[in-house]
This record gives sequence, C-alpha cells and structure tokens, in this order.
Amino acid sequence: MSADKSVVGIVGTGFTARGLARALRRSDEFTPGPVLTRRREAHIPGFDDGEITVSPDDLIERSGIIVECSGDPLYATDVIERAVAAGRRVVTMSAAWHVTAGSHYHGRGYITEAEGDQPGSLAALAEDSRAMGFEPLVYVNVKRFLNHTPTFDEMSHFSKLYGISLPQVVSFTDGTKLQLEQALVANGFGADILRQGMIGPAPPRIEDGLEVLARAAHEHGSPIVDYVLTGEASGAVMILARHDAQEAAALQWFKMGDGPLYRMVRPYHLCHLEILKTLRRAAAGGPVLLDNGARPTISVAAVAKHTIRAGERIEQGIGSFCVRGECVRMREHPGHLPIALLQSAVLTRDIDAGGMIMLDDVEIPDSAALKAWRAVEPATLSDGVCTCRPA
Repeated sequence: MSADKSVVGIVGTGFTARGLARALRRSDEFTPGPVLTRRREAHIPGFDDGEITVSPDDLIERSGIIVECSGDPLYATDVIERAVAAGRRVVTMSAAWHVTAGSHYHGRGYITEAEGDQPGSLAALAEDSRAMGFEPLVYVNVKRFLNHTPTFDEMSHFSKLYGISLPQVVSFTDGTKLQLEQALVANGFGADILRQGMIGPAPPRIEDGLEVLARAAHEHGSPIVDYVLTGEASGAVMILARHDAQEAAALQWFKMGDGPLYRMVRPYHLCHLEILKTLRRAAAGGPVLLDNGARPTISVAAVAKHTIRAGERIEQGIGSFCVRGECVRMREHPGHLPIALLQSAVLTRDIDAGGMIMLDDVEIPDSAALKAWRAVEPATLSDGVCTCRPA
C-alpha cells in the first residue's frame, strides 16, 4: 500500500525523536505521523497523546517515510524489516543498526542514514567534496573527550543535566558511539582503519593530530577513518582530501593551504535539525546518502572494561559499564560479538579486562538482527570483496 511521502512516522521517543517531532510540526513540507513506542506510560513528554502508537503496523500504514531513532538496533531491525517489506522509505539515525544488521538489507529498499549525526554529516561533506573534484583520504570525527571507564555517578549527572538516557551518555563518553560511527563511514565509503580502535591522536593542537592521520593514511596507501581528540573544533567533522595538482595554485589562492592534502570542514552536526534535509532527499527519490554497503569490512566488537565472570548477565552492551566497542577488521576477528548484539546476554566464560567477547562466549536471545549478522559475516569472510561505494 502506498502512502503520502510527506507524512513522517517516527520510531522512538527519546532526545532525537522529540527534537524531530518539533521540527516536523514547524515544517511546511512534512506532516508529523505516528510515533511508535514500547513505553506504557499514559503520557509521554514531548508528544501529544494522539501521536503515540504501540503498533508497528499502524506506524507503517499511516506513514510515507519512517525515521528510525529508537537507539535500539535489535528493535530497529524488526521495524525496518517490516517497513521495507511494505515499500516504505526509511531514514535512520542509528550507526549501530547499520553496522550490525544494515548490510543484510542493502538493496532491499530505500534505507539511508540521515544527516545530523557525525556519519551522515561526513557523508554530506564527502558528497560536496567529490562534487568539486576532491578525493577524500581521511574521514575525521572530532571528539572533545574520552573516558573508557566512566563512573555511574558521573554519567548519571550528565544524563539528568542534558535529558539524554544514561546508556547514551555512557556510549558517548567511553567511545562506543564514535567507534560505531566511524565503522559505518568506513563501510559506506570503502575505507579502512589503521588498527583496532583507530589511532585517535590527542595533541595540544588539532593541526598536529590531523598531520599524524595524514601521514598515516599516505603510508597506508588507501582512505581511512579515524578521529582526533581535542578541545578545539568541538562538534566538527573533517575530511583530508587530495585534488588535481593543476589546481594547487588556485586552491592556495582560495586560502585552502599549500596541499597536497586539503582540509574540508563542517563545523557542526545538529542532529534532529538536519534530518529534514535527508527527508527531502528521500521524498524526492534522491540517492542514498550513506549505508553500510553489501560487503562490510569493519565491525565494532565488544571489549571488556573489567574482568567479567562466567554467569554474569549484561542487559545492554552499548552504554554498559561492563563493555565498550572498538572498531575491528572483520577478517582479523572472525566470530567476534558485535557490541550491538549484546543484549540480555549471559557470559559462558570469564573475560579478562581488555578481552574481546566472541559470539561463542555468550548466550543471547535469537533476533532478526542476529540472523542478519550471521548472514552478513560469512559472506564477507568468504570472499573479502567489498561492494561499498568507491572512496
């Protein structure tokens, strides 16, 4: 059944969903559709009671485009699978879903990551850069702080201060979100990582960190993803790119520097405020901005923050005080456990601090996301062919 593409349904009721709902209400182009939730409260702050539905079928039937921003990759898989089967276009703000299950749905419908979070913002910057003849070599996520083992009290404070869920705040702080974001960018554009977890230089000046990454990418001989840890340029994403040598004098005149690598900068990412740009693209039938490709090469493994004993239960991997995520090359770690699949899991053996958790190390419930991963990983490992968009 077809539906009006101006009607936008939302999956989730958290920070991003609330902001998107406000943006849709202000929009002259789009109409807010149903908002899907699993909450059972009588009233959910930020939404009118009439907007809320607990039925995925109701959401799909009444929406032309669906925005998935629930923050739960397993739940997202269930909803997205039904949405694409019904012919709905899906816009996501969920690097975790793409890196875990997204490749299984590549080519099965219109599914794209949105502008607004770092991966979509990097994709938009790359699109603009290529349109001007630049060739991206380093996709850079700029991060202001990193603490691999934050405390509950610290994270509770910031969760209440900003109105963001505790697991989200933890995943921002311990680097898991960053790792998921850069894995998506790597897979989407056929880029690599230089080592597990990336380099992440943290110099006093951002220029020094970018120089480290530029040299490393040049020696590597192919595009990479990485990040810089700095108090400068907070909120920015950057691309270090090459251009035709014939343009060197012109680019110098344009205040782009001496080359041979030029810094393309987007000084912000505005999350829900930018989703509307991707909605316009989706409604017009424009190309997918970013997805995980059909044959990903980079995943995000679960790594123990401290020793975990057999029999211990981990309710949620992303945003956990037990584990965090690190980018890995899939071919180097076959059988690893993607951190997004770590939900309602029981450890079957002890894992030392810093150890990587394998799928065989846990008992986890069956899910559509797990089935998707089990279909994607063997296909990637069997031939090693990457069919992502060229870098």
